[in-house]
Amino acid sequence: MTLVFPAPSLAKSTASGLEGVIAAETVLSEVDGAKGQLVLRGKAIEDLAGKLTFEEAIAFFWDGLIETETSLEDRLLQGRLKAFELMPVLEAAPRDLPVYQRMRLGLSALADTQSEEDAAAICAALPVFLAASARIQAGLKPVAPDVSLTISQDILQMLTGRMPVERAANALDRYLVTILDHGLNASTFTARVIASTKADMASAIIGAMGALKGPLHGGAPGPVLDMLDAVGTSENADNWVAGELKKGIRLMGFGHRIYRTRDPRADVLKAGLAELPQEDGRIALAEAVETAALAALRRHKPDRPLETNVEFYTAVLLEAAGIDRSLFTPLFAVGRSVGWCAHVVEQQQTGKLIRPASRYTGPMPQI
Repeated sequence: MTLVFPAPSLAKSTASGLEGVIAAETVLSEVDGAKGQLVLRGKAIEDLAGKLTFEEAIAFFWDGLIETETSLEDRLLQGRLKAFELMPVLEAAPRDLPVYQRMRLGLSALADTQSEEDAAAICAALPVFLAASARIQAGLKPVAPDVSLTISQDILQMLTGRMPVERAANALDRYLVTILDHGLNASTFTARVIASTKADMASAIIGAMGALKGPLHGGAPGPVLDMLDAVGTSENADNWVAGELKKGIRLMGFGHRIYRTRDPRADVLKAGLAELPQEDGRIALAEAVETAALAALRRHKPDRPLETNVEFYTAVLLEAAGIDRSLFTPLFAVGRSVGWCAHVVEQQQTGKLIRPASRYTGPMPQI
């Protein structure tokens, strides 16, 4: 049989990776790559991170969009307690199940409803699932949440079983607020696609977590620390960076698909390092590597030099706050879940199913 291939249709344009395609209108966030600006609900990220607790940022971000019958504060408190009631579900899974997958298992056990109340329950549950999953994997019993603490304080308390250090909790607040939302990225778009089918909110968030798991979206902060480990000392930074670029190896924590200038979130996170311990020289090492990398990248690609991105100082800040690198992506999901939930509600309010077309390029039967 002779196969006939259709000529490319010019009726509809395509864009690889949907780059430049406007797929939604939103009041939630604006990412201006040319200016290096991130705006959340009308506020620059610099005016939110480091100034609001995670709970305060949730209230600000959801204001007028997600309503709860009781106060949001109460919903977040009760959500932590109810999440801990699901520990038998998490503990029944194999001990070697990765933290991230155990968190998704916990979300699957939440009530399957269509209520906006689910948003607070999900965002309160994920920190509990994260800490419990980390302890279960380590062969330890989960620690119950302490609702007298903020979410950031409680994450540290549930991970360690000890009262948190204030400066570490402040750093965690700064991080969670910084990564709350960021336009129509892969995981957020996934959440909106699922939400457009009128699926329940937990299903949309589980789907978003699946997208975040991919190394092209949420997997870079940990390798930044691997890079710092390899450099070893500040004095070795210039030679190490030059050697990697000569071998054609990508430097982790530099460059961004959207930002054509410095990622504003990197500066917000870097500012938080001033409150954290400096004695071990790790922060000084990171700053030396950044300086060496930026200079080398400008020489390497003078027409489009790569700038520091959010992953670089995410890794440095969270490590200094005592968070193990294996928990970086799970912790990202905790912060970004606030944005995901808001996008789910916003998408469902449109009442429109997301159903783009495709262009067939395979063979056709011969007539």
